Amino acid sequence: MKVEFIIEKSFDGFYSCYTHHQFDGFGLLGYGDTAEQAKKDLLSLYEEIKKDRLQEGKQMPEITFEWRYDLQSFFNYFSVLNVSELARKSGINASLLRQYRNGLAKASESQYDKIRKCIHQIGHELETARF
Repeated sequence: MKVEFIIEKSFDGFYSCYTHHQFDGFGLLGYGDTAEQAKKDLLSLYEEIKKDRLQEGKQMPEITFEWRYDLQSFFNYFSVLNVSELARKSGINASLLRQYRNGLAKASESQYDKIRKCIHQIGHELETARF
């Protein structure tokens, strides 16, 4: 079963990882100082719940995790991305993209689309690169 999980930075400065999907008899949430820690926390909880349910003789769905990020969480998790280069490649002002990354400004849907397209292009280029 594919389930989308959302990773976002909370107003308190911590990152959370959650889903809107309703599971039968359990919930999955993750928290951390970074997006990566929140994701690891959630995956660790999933493994614990699988073990517990197996011991109880209960079924546990196999989950295929899909991740959706807000911009702050995305840049926190994929810190290897150079914001200036991403801004140049996507046609967005670098200063504005830094504001999105830091949560100081909210991107419009058209700005999100520019970023998405650029990230997908980079992903495709990485996927087809060979050494």
